[in-house]
Amino acid sequence: MEMLYNSTRSKGISIKASQAILRGLSEDGGLFVPDHIPELDRSLEELAQMDYRQTAFEVMKLFLTDFTEEELRSCIDSAYDGKFDTDKIAPLKEAGGAYYLELFHGPTIAFKDMALSILPHLMITAARKNHVKNEIVILTATSGDTGKAALAGFAGVEGTRIIVFYPKDGVSAIQEKQMVTQKGENTLVVGIQGNFDDAQSGVKRIFADKELAKEMEEKGFRFSSANSINIGRLVPQICYYVYAYGTLLREGKIAAGEAVNVVVPTGNFGNILAAYYAKNMGLPIGKLICASNENKVLYDFFRTGAYDRNREFVLTSSPSMDILISSNLERLIFRIAGNDADQNRALMEALSGQGKYQVTADMQAALGDFYGNYATEQEAAAEICRLYRDYDYVIDTHTAVASAVYRKYTQETQDTAKAVIASTASPYKFTRSVMNAVGKGDKDKDDFALVDELAGLSGVKVPQAVEEIRTAPVLHKKQCEAAQMKDVVREFLGL
Repeated sequence: MEMLYNSTRSKGISIKASQAILRGLSEDGGLFVPDHIPELDRSLEELAQMDYRQTAFEVMKLFLTDFTEEELRSCIDSAYDGKFDTDKIAPLKEAGGAYYLELFHGPTIAFKDMALSILPHLMITAARKNHVKNEIVILTATSGDTGKAALAGFAGVEGTRIIVFYPKDGVSAIQEKQMVTQKGENTLVVGIQGNFDDAQSGVKRIFADKELAKEMEEKGFRFSSANSINIGRLVPQICYYVYAYGTLLREGKIAAGEAVNVVVPTGNFGNILAAYYAKNMGLPIGKLICASNENKVLYDFFRTGAYDRNREFVLTSSPSMDILISSNLERLIFRIAGNDADQNRALMEALSGQGKYQVTADMQAALGDFYGNYATEQEAAAEICRLYRDYDYVIDTHTAVASAVYRKYTQETQDTAKAVIASTASPYKFTRSVMNAVGKGDKDKDDFALVDELAGLSGVKVPQAVEEIRTAPVLHKKQCEAAQMKDVVREFLGL
């Protein structure tokens, strides 16, 4: 059955998967969503015998129906290769009664590699399929990890350019060094004076600028996105939940059909939305546990049905979650509104205008699959310390938020179902915060000195992604105000 993609904000927009990937964002400002959620057409027992690449094909073929089998397998094989430091791609580590799904074994040591390793291949294939001659300009806002993963994926890719905007004072030292040392003549990295929401809103405004789009068309360019607003980012994320379930089944940790809870540290809502889609495809997932840091806009939403970004923005040690506008939540809102584009658009306009909206009682009742909670900075640090002290397992700050929230969930509900916790980044990305949490921090030492100490403490070799930036020269020094982002884009493209 062919899968078509509709906009969350307008009726009558219906396009193929390859076209949705190329556009990134609908011209009406909406996000593309599948016109139905397909059912898994392989048994759980069959999936349990598959490696990551095979699992990815079985999931993605159901969503990307205008890609041939040969095209899709080629994209998957090109993405999930030797750039990952384990053949398992996404291994599970048991610690403290939960299973940590390690999604950070790719080239930039964050879960964004799981989707951004394949997106360039999907996009170039889609461009070929749709006879696109224009150069594709990837425009992306990042809260820390998407930027480097997108840069690594698109650097040097013929027919593309990539521009990444990040909050200058809102990422870790390692995250920033990863981005500003990026090689590639087709890359540009810009630090903005503002937070991630400022960067994300600026990117959306540029996408919606019809005059700029016309000028770019005349000059032989077209925009697309590498953010999780692009369906080509979201679909690959579904795969690792299916693979995790298959791994647990294969290893005898669960019985076929046994429900497993999924815990996700959440910022822009794409990762947990992928788990929600997996559940709706028939994967036996019980509760979807949405973990927030002190920017707890999603916790408040699941508790009250009111989404309100009018609050203080908190800079935390888990910067990829320092977000007050969770863009992918719109896809869930559209679904619980009965796929009503008009109702969803009204809510998104309220968010844009007044900074808040309230869903109906019926819509709130449809959120029963989710549980939301948050962890403070102190609670997250204590969780890092606990897992290191009791289980000799070191996690990063984002995973710590999820792990702390999971403990709150089990204490509150007494739910004893097995749980998969999405471990979204290597602790080496947030070395100072991790070392401080385990009582080994030293403010007089630089981050790379702490990296070496973390290696000795954890017994885990320093990732190549960190080693290669120790002495790498800074190649991107540009900064701007959020209001100047469009001018920066025009300058880079020579418009």
